[in-house]
Amino acid sequence: MANIKSAIKRIQIAERNRLRNKSYKSAVRTLMKKYFTAVENYAANPTEELKQEVDLRMSKAYSKIDKAVKCGVLHKNNGSRKKSRLVRFYKRHLQIDSKKPESVAANDSLAS
Repeated sequence: MANIKSAIKRIQIAERNRLRNKSYKSAVRTLMKKYFTAVENYAANPTEELKQEVDLRMSKAYSKIDKAVKCGVLHKNNGSRKKSRLVRFYKRHLQIDSKKPESVAANDSLAS
């Protein structure tokens, strides 16, 4: 343990910041997981209510990621990558749903 007063203070500050950073990172991960489950629910059963929930979850996740970047918890490229991952996940799940009916229709026309 440090004997110098300033070193003791720096250790305390580093611990405080570590806990704050851990809290931000945990919140970002939690909001991203909630967003992913909301998108999966919307993909399984597309309704207006679920669409609004997806938009709300995306907004909250974006906000928390941006705050983490602003506070220096995440690097700006890391924040951008996380936001990009959210949009990619959404688009990928929508494309899967939109392609299913087309492939079924194509198979029906070939069978006749």
